Amino acid sequence: MIDKKKLNYIRKQFPIFNKKIFDNKNLVYFDNASTTQKPYSVIKSIEKYYKNINSNVHRGSHYISNLSTLKIEKSRKIIQKFINASYNHEIIFTKGTTDSINLIALGIKKYIKQDDIIIISQMEHHSNIIPWQNLCKETKSKLEVLPLDKNYNINLSLLDYLLEKKKEKVKIISLVHISNVIGLENNIKKIINKAHKNNTLVLIDGAQSLSHTNINVKKFDIDFYVFSSHKIYGPTGLGILYGKEKLLKKISPIQFGGGMVKNFSFNLNKIEYEDLPLILEPGTPNISSIISFSESIKFINKIGINNIKEYENKLLKYALYKLSKIDNIFLYGKNIIKYPIISFNIKNYHPFDIGMILDKYGIAVRTGNHCAQPFVKFINKKGTIRISLSFYNTYEEIDYLYNKLLKSIKILSKI
Repeated sequence: MIDKKKLNYIRKQFPIFNKKIFDNKNLVYFDNASTTQKPYSVIKSIEKYYKNINSNVHRGSHYISNLSTLKIEKSRKIIQKFINASYNHEIIFTKGTTDSINLIALGIKKYIKQDDIIIISQMEHHSNIIPWQNLCKETKSKLEVLPLDKNYNINLSLLDYLLEKKKEKVKIISLVHISNVIGLENNIKKIINKAHKNNTLVLIDGAQSLSHTNINVKKFDIDFYVFSSHKIYGPTGLGILYGKEKLLKKISPIQFGGGMVKNFSFNLNKIEYEDLPLILEPGTPNISSIISFSESIKFINKIGINNIKEYENKLLKYALYKLSKIDNIFLYGKNIIKYPIISFNIKNYHPFDIGMILDKYGIAVRTGNHCAQPFVKFINKKGTIRISLSFYNTYEEIDYLYNKLLKSIKILSKI
């Protein structure tokens, strides 16, 4: 349970909330779907690495190199446990969710033939669209897009049709777990079950998931699961690709270089590559971010993901209640939002104008299409205002947002 005392403790762990920003205002941060703030433990971990053990990994014989290697492999183990993967080498370090999706899309290219089918949905982030578009272009395969119904849920009738009629042609389904536009959760267990009956692979974009709920990749029987550290209170520049061992072994590397070679030869056919995970991690990894990300996970575990989920759900309900009191407001998916991401518009006013005025009051929101143009165009062509909440947000901040939204409308009405 996160009570007032616990909340005060949590907020004190984030330095950005313990100082004034421009014009001597406190930051009210409602842009957590874009990136979350970082606690002291993460920041100190990065500082400690560069001050005390800065050294490259895996290829050194000296003390600090070995220590760096031990620490990133310990972090890999912590991440494995966090999502309940079977083996630590099923955790691959990348640059981010986008990088992870590209690794899979390009890594399975040799298995995709002309007229094969790849399935995504209309609600995907561009990161989970463009890599597949390009793969289809290069292989002359076909991209099928699952449409949305009037309640913004994925209509699975096309999926059922394709799995029944095209069968072995359907190679992979790549879907978002939680929408970055309206916090809707897709029934990935149901979709995975359908896909696996057809021997179709499934990649789940979990960029918005792990900061709000626990994920058990074995329970869901997920083939590939991708997410980013910076959206889970960790550093930027680090992504995680989880894949089942047997599937990762079939993935072709898409980058080549140091650290992935066991025995070198100028004859490409005679090069012997390292085993997982190193074969898919060429070059120097983002060592400080990998090490410090383990501190993010420890922080979440200390608070308790169920406590976080319970408190954020209360915040979500309160925010929806307050916002619904505003005249001429459009709350998209109001009755189906499950996680604390809310998109809305106010009639006659452009979302960017509202966002700019809120910024003057120290309120950070996101405006635009949220890198999900197909979805946002489906609900409103001009974009939306998006607020995304975290367990360090407060009811008082929501009240402040409500009051300043009314103020913004008043200001714009006079222009």
